[in-house]
Amino acid sequence: MPLSPVRAGLLTALTVAALTLVACSATPEPVVTEDALPSPNATTPEPTATPDPTKDPEPVSIGVPTCEGIIPQSLIAEYEAAGWSVEESTFRVGGLEITEGVQCLWGDFTVASDHVQLFGWAPITSEESGAAQAELVSAGWRSETDDRGVIVTESTDTTVATDDEGYGLTYLFGDGWVKYADTKQSLVLVEWPRS
Repeated sequence: MPLSPVRAGLLTALTVAALTLVACSATPEPVVTEDALPSPNATTPEPTATPDPTKDPEPVSIGVPTCEGIIPQSLIAEYEAAGWSVEESTFRVGGLEITEGVQCLWGDFTVASDHVQLFGWAPITSEESGAAQAELVSAGWRSETDDRGVIVTESTDTTVATDDEGYGLTYLFGDGWVKYADTKQSLVLVEWPRS
């Protein structure tokens, strides 16, 4: 018995709907594009070396220290507001000159005055550090150790200006670096590399 046109249309519509549901529920095949393939130039990361505790640390070398970089910007703003500028030179400790370091004298150089501030920072090897400390101590400077490193400060006999604790010009020798300031308390202002 032939189907009526209404039933034939209904049956066709149901068949199309069923086939559509089956097609929609099937998991599509992943499409691989060139972006998804590994690059022929891709490299495997190199393992990082573990420091050898028996070797001396290398001098710290992160960027180039500058007079505007080793002290806080807020302090520089205060100096500039007071009409101060900076004279930058190579870092010196005793007879050792460290060209990778910087020594900075801040003050008003338009007038004759001893009212200045001195800051410095340099990378240093353990051999250079030991030799510089020995040279300073033999010239009458005092040496002591605290939790930051070795502090070497000028003799009280030659000190012109001191902080609240009586310290004048002072070096702080750390692990691969040395700081310098006009007083021990001012050493806290010297920070390089900046975090």
